[in-house]
Amino acid sequence: MAKTDSTGSTWRYRWAHRQNERRQRAFRAADEAWRRRDDELRRLRTLAVSFHGSAQAGVGLPMELAPGEVVFWTLPAAQLVEVRHTAVLPAPELTVDPDPPVLRPRRPEGVKVVDAGLAVLTNRRLVLLGGRGRRDWAYGRMTGLSHDPGAPVTLIQVLDRRRTSGLLLPTGAVADFRFTLTLAFADAIEQRAAVVAELDELIEEHAAERPQRPPVLTPAQARVSALVPGGRRTVAVGAALALVVPAMLFESNPPTRAGSERAVAATPAPTGTTAPPLVAPAVQVRPTTSPEPSRVRPAPPRGTPQPPVERRCGAPANPFGYDFCGGQRIRRPAAGVCDWFECVPGFWSDRGWLVQCRDGSISRTGGQRDVCAGHKGLRRTVWR
Repeated sequence: MAKTDSTGSTWRYRWAHRQNERRQRAFRAADEAWRRRDDELRRLRTLAVSFHGSAQAGVGLPMELAPGEVVFWTLPAAQLVEVRHTAVLPAPELTVDPDPPVLRPRRPEGVKVVDAGLAVLTNRRLVLLGGRGRRDWAYGRMTGLSHDPGAPVTLIQVLDRRRTSGLLLPTGAVADFRFTLTLAFADAIEQRAAVVAELDELIEEHAAERPQRPPVLTPAQARVSALVPGGRRTVAVGAALALVVPAMLFESNPPTRAGSERAVAATPAPTGTTAPPLVAPAVQVRPTTSPEPSRVRPAPPRGTPQPPVERRCGAPANPFGYDFCGGQRIRRPAAGVCDWFECVPGFWSDRGWLVQCRDGSISRTGGQRDVCAGHKGLRRTVWR
């Protein structure tokens, strides 16, 4: 027997069942996505703590390892690329990207493939053993590093080479390569602990974003609008139409104002019968009071510039949308940020999110114990 409420209807129970099923499906999907990212963050942290390469992995490679050099990672299907028009790349940083973007297997414009072979990552250098020879990128001489956000390409600049070059990899190997390169570079500059600290911070932030199970709805919470197909949205649209349609009809056939009618003059009949007595000519009666002035504000002329609405909360004007109002923390500031803000010395070598120090300069030391050290301490965070 179907369940009914006090009025004998069953639609409230059906509504509660449908709503609870929908909310539970959405929660399960969000919780599963949260768990996948949590597992990935913890896997990366385990690698950052325990993985230190292996000297045995270099056995059989057509290259000689230096004393103390260990192999982190190898890939036999890498391509050597060069850039036709060299640009200055951002300085290498220890940023971990737990959510890598979706990459397409394409070669960016201006990048050409010049060789292919075996890529080897060690704790001191990145090496490509290609058919035309060997290409080395030593971490100690690295001045620029850029991972393409839309293609599986990593470009590197070093002091002893004029042309910018790098690797084009299969899309499935890009995430592991970029993270391992970050670990290898951190080892070279003795900053492995910084990578672990950043992963700890990401895990803590992710834990605070865990989805909560929705409360169970009861039949008593059902509204009458649920009986209408489309629910409250349909009711709202119907109410709006009920107000708009009469207004449109009113505007299309306005009532006749007093004093605006004309008297119709009688004319003699064209027949030979006796004409009726003449009637005074029609006279238009005009209102004695002056018409009310129009309250419609004239539209500004086309092309008139409107003053922009700025939301900076004291931050200098900049094309990146950075401000002091609130939003998201900036872990990867734009390359030209120091053209608009006053950056501290060694700005690009720091790690953490973007903050403003008490002396007015900005620093990438947010979340660290020595935040804004030497610049009078932390003042506030820079947001976007």
